[in-house]
Amino acid sequence: MAGRHRLLLENARQLVLVCGRGEEYLLREGAGSLAVLRDASLVVGLDGCVKAVGPADVIRSQFSGATFERIIDCSGKCVLPGLVDAHTHPVWAGDRVHEFAMKLAGASYMEIHQAGGGIHFTVEHTRKATEEELFDTFKHRLERMRRAGSTLVECKSGYGLNLETELKMLRVIERAKQSMDIGISSTYCGAHSVPKGKTATEAADDIINNHLPKLKELKLSGEIHVNNIDVFCEKGVFDLDSTRRILQAGKEIGLQINFHGDELHPMKSAELGAELGARAISHLEEVSDEGITAMARAKCAAVLLPTTAYMLRLKQPQARKMLEEGVIVALGSDFNPNAYCFSMAMVMHLACVNMKMSMNEALAAATINAAYALGKSDTHGSIETGKQGDLVIINSSRWEHLIYQFGGHEALIDYVIVKGKVVYQNENCGTISSY
Repeated sequence: MAGRHRLLLENARQLVLVCGRGEEYLLREGAGSLAVLRDASLVVGLDGCVKAVGPADVIRSQFSGATFERIIDCSGKCVLPGLVDAHTHPVWAGDRVHEFAMKLAGASYMEIHQAGGGIHFTVEHTRKATEEELFDTFKHRLERMRRAGSTLVECKSGYGLNLETELKMLRVIERAKQSMDIGISSTYCGAHSVPKGKTATEAADDIINNHLPKLKELKLSGEIHVNNIDVFCEKGVFDLDSTRRILQAGKEIGLQINFHGDELHPMKSAELGAELGARAISHLEEVSDEGITAMARAKCAAVLLPTTAYMLRLKQPQARKMLEEGVIVALGSDFNPNAYCFSMAMVMHLACVNMKMSMNEALAAATINAAYALGKSDTHGSIETGKQGDLVIINSSRWEHLIYQFGGHEALIDYVIVKGKVVYQNENCGTISSY
């Protein structure tokens, strides 16, 4: 196939497709046998999408007359889809390292929250920060996520709790969408906590009557494009009725429902999400058996966050039960001031050790299923013809090293690629040839 193309990856020891037949997601059975090619190559076109993938000799013959902007010899290396982080809170100011000591001394999440720490501490600092200050720290965090292999990241607002600051955060996210080589799914999370001086009902009324109409207006004008709506459905925060009202209002202006539920107390959030047609629900440490059944039936993804359960010493989410019941299980880092983790590789490791997932299941959960949770599995989450050329190349003869190794991924990851462009190259991995 003659012509010019963006990227050729040659001779990969293992090329992990994840999916091979255009699946939207993988359940337990599908994740058990991920699609993996050996001694394989792939081509990404000038449009940033995968043009061909297959045995190295077949690709070499098929593209014998072609030219490429980049060629990378992947001999002895593994190629995987770019990782997808389905749940993060990366736009904020202020540092809560002092709260880590409080947690280690036995203070619970809600005790810190009620004492004016937690979300409220971050809200105070985020309101004071300029848009430029927020963008600079956000950009740095995204770059660290990207170096760790994430090429699509869900990014929430939620540390404003008033219209002005929520919009400031969403403008920062929109700016990064337009200026950075990384995929972003943006989430309005104005119902992350009840603002001081308001009841949950009053906060819900403000969101429905003021915040969401403004988001709709900004979407129509092309200034801000929000993908998802989120609510922290929790005892002492937003109850089931307020959560329902906010999520339904968000759905009516075209936002995907993707919210926090059943984290610290059983709230019947999973049942509500299934009823409303939610795309995904996060946390679910306290989900009911009925909620698991409802999510499986509704094809509502469970975004599990092993970092949060680990750091807060919570009960681990029931990943095995969800997988066995037919739930679409995805993973996220929950990066925020309370769970300071940039690495989906470490998230997968924790999912395997603490939630008893297999490495195949964890990789599916951090690629195709995380993409599904964001409504993007038609373009992201696997290496297939027509999908976006987002890729990670690791310096190992087996792909499982990405999960097996606990930390130190800066030495394992050689390249991170977005739309066929190298956006990170390990300084020790050699040069990229091009012609």
